[in-house]
Amino acid sequence: MDMYATVVGFFQEGGPFMYPIAIVLAIGVAIALERYFYLAQQTRINRKDYNALLPLLRARKVKEIVALTRKSTSPMARIIADGVNRHNQPNDARRRIDVESAMEEGLLEALPNIERRTPYLATFANIATLLGLLGTIIGLIAAFTAVANADPAEKATLLSQSISIAMNTTAFGLMAAIPLLLIHSMLQSKTSAIIESLEIAVVKFVNLLEGETQPIQQVAAKAKPQPQKA
Repeated sequence: MDMYATVVGFFQEGGPFMYPIAIVLAIGVAIALERYFYLAQQTRINRKDYNALLPLLRARKVKEIVALTRKSTSPMARIIADGVNRHNQPNDARRRIDVESAMEEGLLEALPNIERRTPYLATFANIATLLGLLGTIIGLIAAFTAVANADPAEKATLLSQSISIAMNTTAFGLMAAIPLLLIHSMLQSKTSAIIESLEIAVVKFVNLLEGETQPIQQVAAKAKPQPQKA
């Protein structure tokens, strides 16, 4: 009960700027929770599809790959599906380049959903800090204005009390900003890990394609008639 009364008193004594800081903190926490669960889900389904698709890619089981990618909605499955669709088109001299371009296009399409709203957390942390400083400055201005007309014997007491109240806003702004920055760093790390896994999938598929086409190129070179010596 004493802790609750202390928190309520701290919030009430901070002045009107405590409310916008609290709103910024609430929005930041909501975004952080939504992003955390979304990224955790993406990590799980991407890893599951990667583990299922990689053996099929190595075995060149195109029908099974197409069936699996149609059932899944993960970015990993969509990227692999783009590469398989491009790979199944008629052969030409730029097939590898076309497959790589198709998969990179799929990767670029997946990035906005993965990176969405996470940068807002750093912005909200800065806003909370600035609102705290602004509230403190306005509180100090009001404090010095009130002390200017007070009795000389009470000026020191009134000034110390006013400064203490004004500093509550800065303290609350930092209390909101520091967790938001830490959460932003954690979510940014998870986002980077997902993007790296998708990039690895692109490279592995292209390398498997190169391993498949290399023998064909060698056979074609051997079958090419050699020029007769004069």
